[in-house]
Amino acid sequence: MAKPLAERLRPQTIEEYIGQTHLVGENGVFRKFLETGNVPSFILWGPPGVGKTTLAKLVAGHLKRPFYTLSAVTSGVKEVREVIESARRQSLFNQSAAFLFIDEIHRFNKSQQDSLLGAVEQGVVTLIGATTENPSFEVISPLLSRCQVYILKPMNDDELSILLNRAITTDEELKCRNVKVVETAALFAFSGGDARKLLNILDIIAGAADGDITITDDFVTECLQQNIALYDKNGEQHYDVISAFIKSVRGSDPNAAIYYLARMLAGGEEPRFIARRLVILASEDIGLANPNALLLANACFDTVHKIGMPEARITLAETTIYLATSPKSNSAYMAINKALEFVSHDTTNRPVPLHLRNAPTKLMSEAGYGKDYKYAHDFAGNFVQQEFMPDTLVGKRFYEPNVQNAAEVKIAERMKQLWGEKYSK
Repeated sequence: MAKPLAERLRPQTIEEYIGQTHLVGENGVFRKFLETGNVPSFILWGPPGVGKTTLAKLVAGHLKRPFYTLSAVTSGVKEVREVIESARRQSLFNQSAAFLFIDEIHRFNKSQQDSLLGAVEQGVVTLIGATTENPSFEVISPLLSRCQVYILKPMNDDELSILLNRAITTDEELKCRNVKVVETAALFAFSGGDARKLLNILDIIAGAADGDITITDDFVTECLQQNIALYDKNGEQHYDVISAFIKSVRGSDPNAAIYYLARMLAGGEEPRFIARRLVILASEDIGLANPNALLLANACFDTVHKIGMPEARITLAETTIYLATSPKSNSAYMAINKALEFVSHDTTNRPVPLHLRNAPTKLMSEAGYGKDYKYAHDFAGNFVQQEFMPDTLVGKRFYEPNVQNAAEVKIAERMKQLWGEKYSK
């Protein structure tokens, strides 16, 4: 059986590796690993298909050190101990520690991760973990503190273009098909920065065409629609399903949300990952329209941590339905993004108004710090009009109440009542 294109094109040297120039570029840390041979235990964190496994294999291959591989999906403590014992025996013949590569290390529970500690501490193995999840949440602190974390980024269109050109000009099978690239927008969009997904799509396109291949947006879209099962099977469902789940909750469809929740749980998705997404949804998409949503999502997160599966499915379902059926507002999300965007491009050093500054010394008091500040609680209704923005930003607004829901209508009315014209426009 022919190897998939992604396997046929797997880089064999660091020079063939595409992307992650911050790690493998001329002054990148991985170049130094290869030059010096001094490699600490490390964790590669990034989305699917960006070269985590390939990078681990390139390091081990270049340094000619033993390379053991475990998948956190199928391996337990027993398999970990067997590999460590094998590496220990191997160390009798090698001065350098063997590499132990663990794919999807975020799926290891605490006891499985604990079983790695001794071997990492003693230098029996150099651990390389690969994960799509934030290691801060998924890797136990004692293990994380012994590892460097390197973040891998999705491939951009220029990098995908290099990969596409390499595939059609160097792969023995594609070279015979006279591949002509007319359009790449759909190809790159469906790939989503995932190199493996791009190559899988090329496999599908090659299988759908006879003879010469012409890549257009319409042809790519048609092939994927006709081969959706194959596309899902060869691709990474993780991001697609969680995306559908998030959008179903945001779109107030509890039935679709529960369906995608069930798909994730049935597929072995980590419940804590789902719970964290619900907390984010409660802030980003429901926000001030129903502040209780964040309280429930946080309670769900704590409960999932405490009880685990299978009971956690009920808590996740309850929270999913509550968030999906709740009124929505992204006003807080938009406000902080707008403010951060402004601040990131605002190069002037805008001074804080003097009346808002503290005056801990006599000199600062004499300079006017804190002068004329009005303490809100000294006034009726615990409010008094005064300016809080820097002088050059008076009237600038970042928060806009979403008046499509009742909760923020009340917020808008209160702001108008307090501030008058300042918040009535």
